[in-house]
This record gives sequence, C-alpha cells and structure tokens, in this order.
Amino acid sequence: MTTTKAAPARAERRDADDPQGWQFNSSLVLTMVLLVVVALQGPIRSALSAPVTQSWMTVFVAVFVQALPFLVLGVLLSAIIAVFVPPSFFARALPRKPALAVPVAGMAGAVLPGCECASVPVAGALVRRGVTPAAALAFLLSAPAINPIVLTATAVAFPRHPQMVLARFVASLLVACAMGWLWQRLGRADWLRPPDRPSSDNLGKGAAFWGSVRHDVMHAGGFLVVGAMAAATLKAVVPADWLHAAADNPAVSILALAILAVLLSICSEADAFVAASLSQFSLTARLAFLVVGPMIDLKLFAMQAATFGRGFALRFAPATFTLAVLISALVGVVLL
Repeated sequence: MTTTKAAPARAERRDADDPQGWQFNSSLVLTMVLLVVVALQGPIRSALSAPVTQSWMTVFVAVFVQALPFLVLGVLLSAIIAVFVPPSFFARALPRKPALAVPVAGMAGAVLPGCECASVPVAGALVRRGVTPAAALAFLLSAPAINPIVLTATAVAFPRHPQMVLARFVASLLVACAMGWLWQRLGRADWLRPPDRPSSDNLGKGAAFWGSVRHDVMHAGGFLVVGAMAAATLKAVVPADWLHAAADNPAVSILALAILAVLLSICSEADAFVAASLSQFSLTARLAFLVVGPMIDLKLFAMQAATFGRGFALRFAPATFTLAVLISALVGVVLL
C-alpha cells in the first residue's frame, strides 16, 4: 500500500502564496512617509522658512528653470541628428588627410547640436564607418561644447559678459583640435577598441527617436537637478570666506572649478547657468568649468570606457583634462 504527501505539499504552497508578516510595497512606503511628514510638519515648516533654506530654494529654482528649455531643445535636436542623419554622411564630408580632417570635424560641432551623451555614440559610429579616429575624437569633444544651443545658453547666462561666448568657442575648439592632433601623433591602434555595433538595435525611426529623447531627458535632467542643487548649496550653505579664499587665488580657482565640473557631470546645455551662479569666481575660472565639463566628467569617462575601452579612457581623460585647464587659462587671460 502506498502513501501520499500531497496535503503537506499543498500546505507548503499555501504558506508560500500567503506569507505571514509585513510586506513592504510602494503604497505602504508612501503612507509611512506621509505620516512622518504630517507628524513633523512643525519642524519641517520651520526649516523651510529659514533664510538659508529660502536662499537655497531661490538659487535652485532659478538655475533649473533657466536651463531646462535649452536642455530639452538640445535633446530633441540631438535625437534628430542621431536617428535621421546617417553616420556615412560624416565620412563623406571629411577630408581624407587626418591633419585636415581634425579641424573640419571640430568645426562640425559648431553646426550640429547635441549634448555630450549623444556625442560619444556618434563618434563611435564615425570610427565604425572608417573615419580616422583623430577626427572622430575631435568631433566628440567639440560637438557638446560649441554647438548653437550651448553657445546661445551661454549668451543668456552671461548677458553682461558676451565675451564668454567667444572665449568658450575658441577654448573648446582649440582643445578638441589639439587632442585630435595629439591622438594622430601619439595614439596607438591597440589603445582604441572600436564599438562593435550601432547604438540602436534595429528599431524604427520613430521608436529610436523617442527612445533617444526619453533616455537623454531623464539622464541629462537628473544631472541638471544635481548641478542646480550643488550650485544652490555652494551659494547658500558654504561660508563665503571659504569661496572667496579659493576664488582669490587664480590658479586654485581655475583648478577648483575644473574639478567641480568633472564631479558634477552637468549636461552642456545647462552648465552655463550653473557657472553663472558661481559669481564669487573669476570669468577665467568659470570658463574652465565650461570647457572641462562637456569634455570630461564622471559620466563621460564611463561612456568612453564602455564605447572605446578602458585603456583608451584612462589615457584620453587625463590628457583632455590637462589640456582643457591650460588652454582655458590661456584663453581667459587673452579674451577675458
């Protein structure tokens, strides 16, 4: 005679399907947060009415609202170029000689709007289509720094200093061309790992366009929020004596804002408004912030390493940072 253990198995399944104890989900978490807010509404109201909080919120909202239209417009134009302009167009338009292709590719960034997030896959597509890496890298650096959207945003952010637009254009183009020529001279093929496939995987034009828009808006918008919060914190929380101490030393101020640009990783369509809010620093120091940020920051380093290889990024990023700081200081002395 055989026996069966079906009943215990059913009981075990019932226990698994209907577990006892607390289950945390989004509704429960939201309810708990609301209860905490209601219980602490008095201290929260006092904190929000404090002068330092009011100052922080004013700077944050001002930076964010000013920068958001330029970010959205830049994302839309970047998606149009990435989806509807074939990469082969750039290969046909560039000169065959690398020494001439570098400045032409650098100048192409002045007429092709796009943020740094879009420039990395476009540069990868250029390399994949046979464009000389020196020219592709010049385009990678120049496109997010000197395109019309970025230069217009810079003019709006610095209405009393129109020379900042010219200084940003000149310094960024010089860095892009210098890095292209430096790679042509010293770069090795085994340092650069060409991307294996296109960034869009057999999607239709419409799907690829809106996918690019959604990705860039969420990605760049998040960094804009972080940048606006950092600018507001520097303005409202950090003691003015500290900022003035760093700003009073020309070399320290340039290096400090260059490092800040790397850490904040703000989208190039919005960084001018953050730089304009750092009024304690000189125009030359803020120029370094505007030149370094679109060329090398934390997110760009990760994207470059993923696209071209870690060995490339470990060599390319420090060289770009050094050249950007030096050329920004030189251009600032001459034009600002």
